[in-house]
Amino acid sequence: MFTSATGADGVAVITWDLPGKSMNVMSMDGFAELDRLVSEALADPSVKGLVITSAKRDFAAGMDLAVIAAMKAGGAQAIFDGVMRMHAVLRRIERAGADPKTLKGAKPIAAALPGTALGIGLEIPLACHRILAADNPRAKIGLPEIKVGIFPGAGGTTRLVRKMGAMAASPFLLEGKLSDPVAAKAAGLIDEVVAPEDLLVRAREWVLSAVGTDPSKPWDRRDYKMPGGTPYHPAGFQTFVGASALVNHQTQGAYPAAKALLSAVYEGALVPFDTALRIEARWFTHVLLDPSSSAMIRTLFLDKQALEKGASRPKLPDESVKRLGVLGAGMMGAGIAHAAALAGIDVVLIDATQEAADKGRATAEGLLTKAVQRKRMTADQAAETLARIAPATDHAALAGCDLVIEAVFEDPAVKAEVTRSALRHVAPGTILATNTSTLPITDLARASDAPESFIGIHFFSPVDRMMLVEIIKGRATGPRAVAKALDLVRQIGKTPIVVNDARFFYANRCIIPYLNEGVRLVSEGVPPAMVENAARLLGMPVGPLQLIDETSLDLGVRIAKATRAALGSAYRDDAVDAVLFPMAEAGRLGRKARAGFYDYDERGERLGLWPGLADRFPPAARPPLADVQDRLMLAQALEAVRALEEGVLADIREGDVGAVLGWGFAPWSGGPFSWLDMVGAAWAVARAEELARAHGDRFAPPKLLRDMAAERRTFHATAQAA
Repeated sequence: MFTSATGADGVAVITWDLPGKSMNVMSMDGFAELDRLVSEALADPSVKGLVITSAKRDFAAGMDLAVIAAMKAGGAQAIFDGVMRMHAVLRRIERAGADPKTLKGAKPIAAALPGTALGIGLEIPLACHRILAADNPRAKIGLPEIKVGIFPGAGGTTRLVRKMGAMAASPFLLEGKLSDPVAAKAAGLIDEVVAPEDLLVRAREWVLSAVGTDPSKPWDRRDYKMPGGTPYHPAGFQTFVGASALVNHQTQGAYPAAKALLSAVYEGALVPFDTALRIEARWFTHVLLDPSSSAMIRTLFLDKQALEKGASRPKLPDESVKRLGVLGAGMMGAGIAHAAALAGIDVVLIDATQEAADKGRATAEGLLTKAVQRKRMTADQAAETLARIAPATDHAALAGCDLVIEAVFEDPAVKAEVTRSALRHVAPGTILATNTSTLPITDLARASDAPESFIGIHFFSPVDRMMLVEIIKGRATGPRAVAKALDLVRQIGKTPIVVNDARFFYANRCIIPYLNEGVRLVSEGVPPAMVENAARLLGMPVGPLQLIDETSLDLGVRIAKATRAALGSAYRDDAVDAVLFPMAEAGRLGRKARAGFYDYDERGERLGLWPGLADRFPPAARPPLADVQDRLMLAQALEAVRALEEGVLADIREGDVGAVLGWGFAPWSGGPFSWLDMVGAAWAVARAEELARAHGDRFAPPKLLRDMAAERRTFHATAQAA
């Protein structure tokens, strides 16, 4: 994993190269190996200094999660002891052989990062005396641990705060912000950016220039003062009070890792560095034992990664898309074209008029311009990407496309017409897809003479920001169509879930009950602010009323009318319609109309909840907060179980990942199935029965959940045993 070679100049270069992996990840064996090589170099009188680098194009992707799993299996003491062993290794690098009292005699150690350095891949460099990175705009540098329910626990939290100050460090610790090397240097994360070909040469030069200077970290010196001040310093006090408020505002107290991180920073800032490391280790142990961290790691890392690598893909040859046809140049069509072009795919973007097609291309151009302004790509790269999008009106331009996606108006007749037209101009066997959020794929496939080559690909809006893509198999959809859709999603760098055809598929099927329950609560006289805040306190990114405003009330009305027509006497959402329909008729259609459940200014910024709601639905007695939250949470979770029970979902990994990425189901929980495993099927059944008696059969627990409760099983344990 690690090798060491000392040159004639006396600089020992320790190179990280994990066999059989495209990226380096750290293990406890790796730490032991690194420690041995560092110790040998420090003890060798012929070695003047060290460089730690990677033989791969990137430095490291982080910690091997198997290590974390093994730690957890041993309990709190095993976690704490394991973390302290990591601290010991990094502290040895940091001290570099110096006398502990005088700080004299240290050998300079530099980290040379050829590319991406994440998690432990940045924590190791932070222990070095200088961090150099190759000028690689694609490289990402940062500490993303908070995004999977933990925080940097190998000294990254303590070192970054002491290096930058709590305020400057907060975006990198509390948000998991990632930066390219140039931005990382500007922020103070790293020290130097050099040309890739000069990386090792420059690292050696610095080491030799620092020989005899007794390099040390600022926090080991007696004159050290924390940037921005400690908690009891006048300036530091304001920083820490503000940080606490910021964390609570952003997380609503639903994310244990954020609170633990802030506690580690606050407590650690009051004590010497080595004591701060022990405090960090204790809080890391606390977080790692919280079920939320396990759930988030499983869903947002392990399961997400498995789905992106093709866990649901049929075992067929590569079906990468070479030329993509997109029918409909509206917001969705333009977004799909933009995503495909970014991935290097040639796109034909077709609409009824050249003006409309050009407008769609202009939408993609606007997104590329923003990327250039934000320095995410060069102007030349943007121009090259835009050149891949060819606007047209004639369906004959689809010749040569190996995949065609229609993204026209949600009308079965319109979709059937463009499907038939496309079929006349593409080669036999070409895969046709529909981007629809509600219309049954099996019905739409009737417009094709080859339903086995027809599939649903549901992109979420806006396409450029939403990472989930829902792939829907019709009854006749064949494996090649599934493979083609999954390969496209892989190409554009998004996360797929594969579901079977049913009304509203999976994501919308689960999100609609959440929205409807929020509206029902308002109709019952529950204060709208209570509904919204109850959802936020659950960890939902937005409340149901705000989400309706964002998607527009008229869309909700259209869905309601279509559902009523389909279900007839079985329709059960009259109470919801009694709220939505009058608001839509009054022109309160949401953000796009500058009026909905919220009021908006001329720029579309929310001003607050519409006071008129109180006139239409006078506040009644306030129910307990837990009742409101249980209704909102179970409305989604029970529907997810029904989707699994009915075969819409074939894999609970897709249910959890799809819920978190698709509509933001309480990410701290890891998704509806992870949440049900946390609270227990028995509790969920009992609570659902209680709510069903009070509020109706929509809360009746599915048979599958009852069986899980009776047999004392969990969803994830059952799936692993299968």
